[in-house]
Amino acid sequence: MKNRQTIIGAHVSAAGGLENAPLAAAKLGLDCFQFFSRPPQGGRVAPITKEAAMKFKDACKSVGITEYYVHAPYVINLASGEERIRRNSIEILKTELERSAALGVAATMTHVGSAKDVGEERGVELVVEGIKEILAKHKGENLFLVEISAGAGSIIGDTFDEVAAIMGSIKDDRLLVCFDTAHAFASGYDLRDETAVNKTMDEFNRTVGLKRLYMSHCNDSQVDIGAHKDRHEHIGRGFIGEKGFRAMLASPAFRGLPLILETPHDDLLADDIALLKKLRSAAAKA
Repeated sequence: MKNRQTIIGAHVSAAGGLENAPLAAAKLGLDCFQFFSRPPQGGRVAPITKEAAMKFKDACKSVGITEYYVHAPYVINLASGEERIRRNSIEILKTELERSAALGVAATMTHVGSAKDVGEERGVELVVEGIKEILAKHKGENLFLVEISAGAGSIIGDTFDEVAAIMGSIKDDRLLVCFDTAHAFASGYDLRDETAVNKTMDEFNRTVGLKRLYMSHCNDSQVDIGAHKDRHEHIGRGFIGEKGFRAMLASPAFRGLPLILETPHDDLLADDIALLKKLRSAAAKA
């Protein structure tokens, strides 16, 4: 992956049918895209039929997009003190991996949840137990990604050490990391210039390992470093700033990764896409 060109995408809507997601991505001029295969707030969902999967794949082929990803629902909590919530989260993620495999999705990512009822040490243990069960039952080759969190409350995965503890406890090559720039910044990892990016990614490499880094959610931050709040902002308009994203796209740590925008879907999204493409071009020429 590190030898290919960085690809740029965004989270897009699949409202009205999964096949609408690649069409929306093509209209935005994206190389790849992320979407929800089911309502993000949970609830019952119809299975993906062979016909629905074929319509989705045909739509992807028609617009020339070959790589796409699923974001799991927000209701996931593998670290909950309530067994009912943990079991429900495990079953949802098992199903999401199966749905992703049916659609030809490259990777499915998830937030792992909050340990407010059990404490962080036990929370990490529960997350590890849950992921082991999920992957043991999954026969597909599609990837499962743990997303770095912003650290609000007792959310697991806001420190590289916690992410490393999860990764180091599970021996499965399908388990990798999604590095959310806004989340990492809100958790105290500086990304505002070249020196900061190099220091942060060196620390990531020492703890988690760059070989476990699969993709990045590319978001600026409405809150300052260490605020522990999940507040996405348009690229260059937040506390990370354009200088930080220029450094990230020039960094070997981010080279060849899918960069997925989760910035607001308003008139400025097109500017975000254009700016990332401009920074990618500049990095390629450097």
